[in-house]
Amino acid sequence: MSPARRTLFAFAAFAGIIGTAHAANPTMFRDAGCGCCLKWLELVKTSFGAKVTVVNAADMDAVKDKQGVPAALRSCHTVLVGGYVIEGHVPAKEIARLLKEKPKGVKGLAVAGMPTGSPGMEYRNIREAYKVMTFGPGGQRVYASYAASGG
Repeated sequence: MSPARRTLFAFAAFAGIIGTAHAANPTMFRDAGCGCCLKWLELVKTSFGAKVTVVNAADMDAVKDKQGVPAALRSCHTVLVGGYVIEGHVPAKEIARLLKEKPKGVKGLAVAGMPTGSPGMEYRNIREAYKVMTFGPGGQRVYASYAASGG
């Protein structure tokens, strides 16, 4: 193998490692006073596969604005992982699905508000109906629906 080809191969391997590290080391932005964010994080950590950096942000609206989270889909925390934005109480299986499928035109997933029974918002055996939405250049679409239960 020529020196130029070895250099190109080494660079490609390094770029792959950096890309994997970005996907495996998400960053969560949250309000320091919000307890449900850390509860949600514990429930979905397996979807991220590694350590998560938690940033207590004084201005969450600025974080959401910068990441392009639509106002109608906002919740209490914002996570950056694998080039995507995860907004609010999105279930782990939907995050794993997103990271596997990598759908075109999707910047992220969101669960608007803080629905009772969503991950991190458990209360007894009650779950409000809620939707996991995609957002991005392809618009907003339902990615998954969760029916109400209990009560």
